Amino acid sequence: MSDDGQRYPLLDRLYQDFLNHENAAAFVKEVSNRYTLGALARLARCGQRVSRRAAVFAIGMLGDYQDNAVLGRALRDSDRAVRLLADNGIRSLWFRCGNARQRKELQLLSRLNNNLRYDEVLRRSTELIESAPWIPEGWNQRGVALFHLKRFDESADDCHQTLEINPYHFGAAVGVGHCYLEMNDPAGALECFRRALRLNPGLEGVRAQVEYLERSL
Repeated sequence: MSDDGQRYPLLDRLYQDFLNHENAAAFVKEVSNRYTLGALARLARCGQRVSRRAAVFAIGMLGDYQDNAVLGRALRDSDRAVRLLADNGIRSLWFRCGNARQRKELQLLSRLNNNLRYDEVLRRSTELIESAPWIPEGWNQRGVALFHLKRFDESADDCHQTLEINPYHFGAAVGVGHCYLEMNDPAGALECFRRALRLNPGLEGVRAQVEYLERSL
């Protein structure tokens, strides 16, 4: 019950407690004890504004790749806070695919790419793809490495494959766009950047790129 006597849903109160105390572990524990991921998905889709924020935040903490579509849809929510929470959460979900060993490998691939160890990423991601071709982030991480190795055709192919498996992967759509720019295909790049924006309207850097290409073309 709030100070003005209005009753709020339990999830909203738990989320407000998190905002007040910044104790994510307590929030996750309380939510997981009281809500299933299915219930959170329904609230993320149909709840009031604060409930949608709380549900999307909780799914980002508790969910895995099976919840990808829930957060993918939330990227286009009418509320900016929901969109931002979905953006942060869905990037984490992409690495929670497969068994424990495969998830650990995805995290390692990301760190290796961040540390510019592209040849090692290429080797390890190819091994992962051969054993589990249904994991989209394996293809995406290899696409990132191939791009930095200036193998743009192959990078674009891997990004396309990522999108075939995970149609919400706006990062792969952006990646294809950059490949097309390197291959001197601005019209193709423009269409890819537009696709990324349709998936995630909050990509302001991509929006600026679209406006520049539209003027140029």
